[in-house]
Amino acid sequence: MDDLYKTLGVAKTATDDEIKKAYRKLARKHHPDANPGDPKAEERFKEISHAHDVLSDAAKRRDYDAAQRMGGFGRGAGNGGPGDAGAAGGFGDFADLFGSIFRSGRGGGPGGARPQDRNAPRRGGDIEVEVGLSFEQAMQGAEVPVTVDKHETCASCSGSGAKPGTSPRLCPDCKGRGVRGRELGGFSMSEPCPRCAGNGTVIDDPCPTCGGSGSVAGRKTYKVRIPPGAKEGTKVRLRGKGQAGLRGGPAGDLFVVTRVTPSRLFDREGDDLTIQVPVSFAEAALGAHVEVPTLDGRVKLRVPAGSQDGKALRVPGKGAPKLNGSGSGDLIARIRVQVPGALDEAQREALERFAELDPVNPREGLFS
Repeated sequence: MDDLYKTLGVAKTATDDEIKKAYRKLARKHHPDANPGDPKAEERFKEISHAHDVLSDAAKRRDYDAAQRMGGFGRGAGNGGPGDAGAAGGFGDFADLFGSIFRSGRGGGPGGARPQDRNAPRRGGDIEVEVGLSFEQAMQGAEVPVTVDKHETCASCSGSGAKPGTSPRLCPDCKGRGVRGRELGGFSMSEPCPRCAGNGTVIDDPCPTCGGSGSVAGRKTYKVRIPPGAKEGTKVRLRGKGQAGLRGGPAGDLFVVTRVTPSRLFDREGDDLTIQVPVSFAEAALGAHVEVPTLDGRVKLRVPAGSQDGKALRVPGKGAPKLNGSGSGDLIARIRVQVPGALDEAQREALERFAELDPVNPREGLFS
């Protein structure tokens, strides 16, 4: 298992804020747009994005930490995406083994349950791919091309695997069950039928196009519409664009996961955007009207007299578009008072005069 903490360069005890800051720093450095033509940077960006996706989600991080303590099963534990084996990677094999042990020869399942129809159509697997977006694309929405390598139903045999004009026939060894029983010291254990490899059918004349598999490898490019307000890790689902189904079953789905480059100006908190707004000491003390940028132009903001550093001013409806289409979040402008680094003689005299007139001791509460 990859060490996702090491990928982001943070300790295992890192806070959510530390993980967020580390991700932003690395994402800016390794984003493909900042490293055109460098495949290593693109691969590194994907690793960074995956680590952030897991460690920034409390449930995924908990599962990942648990998997690490157990020795780590499978790369990408805790990702939880379609087709992912999950944190327990190899546990599926044990589940299959115990399922086989407790199947009886009478019904193929506990208590004589009816066995699964091996000849039934089976849905194809899902595919998950990532697409990189600029912050502006994520806010405005975008149509992006996505290319995937996948298997599609063979057009020659319509997915049957048999040569056109012929059909698969019932396996004579397992009678279509796909499994056969084997006695093991007092109980019966089911195992895949070696004649049909567990399919329940055999193909005497394989399709020359697909070689009997029922599907052919190919590459497809889709234009995917990313909705306005997409977040880091937003999933867009394209139904029926995944792997081909088996024996005429439906195709799986394609999931497009967004990776958004952090903004230079805005931080995102849910559907709200925050921006740091520098103001002078005089503007904070006396009050002022200042212009701040938004996603769709500038707005004028009133800074109340006596504003302290860190004061938050809310601008309704100027945040990120909501994915459900019900408007936008808010813009939160956080006041940052700028102390002048150098003073000329007149400024110094004015401030010294102000200090003489100001009776307030800002540290009085430290000793009460």
